[in-house]
Amino acid sequence: MSTSGLKAIAPVPTAADFLDIVLSKTQRKTPTVIHKNFKISRIRNFYMRKVKFAQDAFDEKLGAILTEFPMLDDLHPFLSSLMNVLYDKNHYKLALGQLRTARHLIDHVAKDYVRLLKFGDSLYRCKQLKKAALGRMATIMRRQKDPLAYLEQVRQHISRLPNIDPNTRTLLICGYPNVGKSSFINKVTRADVDVQPYAFTTKSLFVGHLDYKYLRWQVIDTPGILDHPLEDMNTIEMQSITALAHLKSCILYFMDLSEQCGYSVEAQCKLFHSIKPLFAGKPTLLVINKIDVKRLEDVHPDSRVLVQEIIDQEDVQCVQVSCYSEEGVMDLKNKACDALLAHRVENKMKGSKINSVINRIHVAQPKPRDDVVRAPFIPETVKDKKKYDKADPNRKKLARDIELEEGGAGVYNINLKQDYLLTNPEWKMDTIPEIMDGKNIADFIDADIAEKLEALEREEEKLQAEGFYESDSDIFDSDDEREAAEAQIALTHKIKSQSIKKSKKNQSRLPRTVGLRTLSELTTELTQAGLDPSRIQERAEMLAKLQGAKRKRDVPEEDSDEDLEDGEGASEQGEDSWMDVDEDESAPKKRVKTNSGGVINKREPRSNRQTAGMRNVEQFDRANKLRNLGQRPRNMLAKAGESDRAIRVKMPKHLFSGKRKAGKTNRR
Repeated sequence: MSTSGLKAIAPVPTAADFLDIVLSKTQRKTPTVIHKNFKISRIRNFYMRKVKFAQDAFDEKLGAILTEFPMLDDLHPFLSSLMNVLYDKNHYKLALGQLRTARHLIDHVAKDYVRLLKFGDSLYRCKQLKKAALGRMATIMRRQKDPLAYLEQVRQHISRLPNIDPNTRTLLICGYPNVGKSSFINKVTRADVDVQPYAFTTKSLFVGHLDYKYLRWQVIDTPGILDHPLEDMNTIEMQSITALAHLKSCILYFMDLSEQCGYSVEAQCKLFHSIKPLFAGKPTLLVINKIDVKRLEDVHPDSRVLVQEIIDQEDVQCVQVSCYSEEGVMDLKNKACDALLAHRVENKMKGSKINSVINRIHVAQPKPRDDVVRAPFIPETVKDKKKYDKADPNRKKLARDIELEEGGAGVYNINLKQDYLLTNPEWKMDTIPEIMDGKNIADFIDADIAEKLEALEREEEKLQAEGFYESDSDIFDSDDEREAAEAQIALTHKIKSQSIKKSKKNQSRLPRTVGLRTLSELTTELTQAGLDPSRIQERAEMLAKLQGAKRKRDVPEEDSDEDLEDGEGASEQGEDSWMDVDEDESAPKKRVKTNSGGVINKREPRSNRQTAGMRNVEQFDRANKLRNLGQRPRNMLAKAGESDRAIRVKMPKHLFSGKRKAGKTNRR
C-alpha cells in the first residue's frame, strides 16, 4: 500500500455533527405516527424500531471510520514508521481503540433497552425508554469528541503527504542541511522544492519522478540530518531516518566541500559514518556538490584524507557535480539508476524465488546419434544472392524499373498474363477467341450436353403422351371433383380480394358523388354495351314523378308529421334513386347524400341542443355568466378546475410528506 491508498479516507465528523447526522436520519427514516389507543405490541415495535435504527446508524458510521483508517501493523514498515514519527503510534491506536469501544458500548445499550421495551406496558413508558436509550448513546458519542477531532487532523495531514510508493525504484537523497539536495531534485525531476540559503528549508519528504530506460523512478528529497543521537532528533530529522531505514533504494549522500552549508568537511564525514548502518545492502553514491566553488582536488589534505576514506569503501562510488552550473548532474542520475538496477537484479538472482523457477526449467541438449559430421548446408542460390543495389547495372529488374522504362505510372500497363500457370508456357500470350468450333466460348460448355438435351426431349415426349399438358376441364373424372375444384378457386379468389381490400384500406379514394350519372348517360352506355335500358328508364321516371309530388306537398312554415313521413319515404326511395333524371335538372341543386347512397334536401335541426333544459335564451346566457364567475378564483390560481390540487410551494420531500405511517420508508 502506498501513501495514495491512505488518501481515500472520508472526512471524520465532530461529535456534535455525528449526533446530528444519526438522530436526524432516525427521525427521517422511521415512522412518526403513534397513538396511545394502538395495540401495545404495535407501540413497543414502534419504539424498538427507533432504538435499533439509531444503533445501526451509529454502527455504520463508526465502522466506516475504523475500516478506512489503516492498521499500522498491516502497513509497509516505511509507512508504519512514518505515521509513528508524524502522529505517534500510541496516540493513533488509542483513538481508534476508543471508537471501537464506543461502538461496542452503543450496541450493548441498544440491546439492553430493546429488551426493556419488550415489557413496556404503556405508550408513556415505551417513549421514556426510547428517550433514555438515545440519550445514553448520545452521551457515549459526546465522550469521543477528542478522538474524532484527532483522527480528522490525521486525515487532513495524510492527504497532504507526498505520494510515496515503498516498492518502486527509488533514489534517496540525504546529507546535512543546505548541501544542495533540493537543488538536485529540481534539476532531474519536475518537482518544485523550495530552495533557500538556510538550514531546514525542507521540513518534510518531497517526491519527484523521472524516466530512465523507459522505467519510472521516484526521487525522494529528505530533510537535512544533524549528527546527534537518535533519541535527540526532531520529527523533521526522524522522517529522513525512517526513509533511509525502510526504503529499498539507491542512497545519494550529498557533501559540500566548500563548507558554505555551515558544517565542516570533518562533521559531514562523521555523519556519513554514523548513519552508514542504515545504508547496509543498498548501493551508495557519495555526491560532492558545489564543485563550481571547490573541487575535491582543491581541498585541504587533512580533509581530503577523510573523504578518501569514505570513497575507498567497497560499495561506495564518488561523483562530483554542480547543481549551479549543471556539470555532472545527468551523469550522476545515470550512474545512480544503473547502480540500483544492477543491485535489484543481483538480489533477485540471490533470492529463493529464482531457485524455485530454475528448478522448473529443463533445457534439453540433443545427443549425437553417430560419429558422422553433418556440416550446415547452405544452398548455392542463397550464397549467390546479392543485396539489391540501385547503382549496379546487372541488378535484377524489378516491376518498378520496368514501369519507369515503359513511360511511368498512367502510361505503363502491367502484363497480367505473364504469371498464368498453363500446361504449355507458350500459350500465355495467346488471344482467346470468341467463337471456337462453331460455339460461343463465353457460354457454358458441357461435354455431355448433347446426351442431356436428348434425354430431356424424350422426357417431354413421354409427359405429352401421358396427357400432362392437357386442359384442366379434361382432368376431372367426375362432376363432384369439378365442383370441389371450382369451390377451391372461388375461395382463393375471395381470400385474394379480402387481402386487396386490407391493403387498400388506408388509400385515398373518390367520393361516391363522383359516381352519380344522369339517366341519359347511363342509357347511352348500356345501349353501346348491347343491353336493353328500357326497364331502368321506366323505374327512374316513376321515381322522379313521386319526388315531384312530394315537393309540392312540402310546407315551409313549420315541420309537420307529413314532412317527417316524406323525409322517411325520400330516404327509403333514396336507396334506389342513385341517379338524377334529365327532366328535373332545372330543380334547385342543394342536395345532401345519405349514408345509403340516396340524395335528399337539406333540413335545419329540429331544436338547439345547447339550450336544452332552459326556458329561454336569457336563462342560457345567465347560466354561462354564473359558470364563468365561479371559475374566476381558480383561474387566478392557474387551476384547471376544482379537482386540480397542484401545490406550488417547493419544499424538501421529507418535510413535505407529513406524518409517517408504519411501513417501508426507502423512498426517503
